[in-house]
Amino acid sequence: MRLRSLLFVPGDRPDRMEKALSSGADALILDLEDAVAPARKAEARLAVTSFLQRDRFIPLLVRINPLGSPYIDDDLAAIRATHADAIMLPKAEGAASIRALANWTGLPILPIATETPSAIFALGSYRDVVDRLFGLTWGAEDLPAAIGATTAREPDGRYTAPIETVRSLALFAAHSAGVAAIETVYPAFRDLDGLAAYAERGARDGFTGMMAIHPDQVRVINQAFTPGDAEVAAARAIVAAFAAEPEAGVLAVDGKMVDAPHLAQARRVLARAGEGA
Repeated sequence: MRLRSLLFVPGDRPDRMEKALSSGADALILDLEDAVAPARKAEARLAVTSFLQRDRFIPLLVRINPLGSPYIDDDLAAIRATHADAIMLPKAEGAASIRALANWTGLPILPIATETPSAIFALGSYRDVVDRLFGLTWGAEDLPAAIGATTAREPDGRYTAPIETVRSLALFAAHSAGVAAIETVYPAFRDLDGLAAYAERGARDGFTGMMAIHPDQVRVINQAFTPGDAEVAAARAIVAAFAAEPEAGVLAVDGKMVDAPHLAQARRVLARAGEGA
């Protein structure tokens, strides 16, 4: 299963859920948390549970409210009788949060792993609960407010040093656990050029996919996280060379010396292209 793009859809907007199915996203995140005002939470649960009963061809996740919130019990009770594919857990704080939620559900969990200060120090623990994970993602919006920072970004749009550090740690945590590393959203949904640069940077750095907040972002994200023809051809050549000489430690492919790290990277490229693990 490829998870290049995961599109958020407000849980109280069934019309947008329907349209999102044709957006080209690899998965949808039906949101019961930030996108839904407190007065509409119950309405959103009904809309989400109804939508989850229908036939669909892509994974459907539900972002519930945080553990300890006044809405969590009702969220989980509503989802329990549905066919959701996974739960997104906001404000997760490492393996302890995953275990606590696992007591309520057997569904895979996608934690947003960096939204509180305490969460940063628990990132390495996700490898202890890898069997419960759908992937791992991070966020750049809640944490600055939690630590009293005035912004997450420099004037030119780059992340400030603390937030850039958190991004890197989340990326390493996902790969340490061996699960999908999902880049956070790009809030300026009309800036598709900026989105393209951001998504391409994410793919370059090792993220395997990215969340979207608007259907127009999906095509750009899918393109950024789908290897180009030349990259796929080069990866195939490396994999084929080692398949032909499985005992070799180093080989020459297209005039370049390649070894085990190059082979691992080639396999990742082919997996991203949908050609196997």
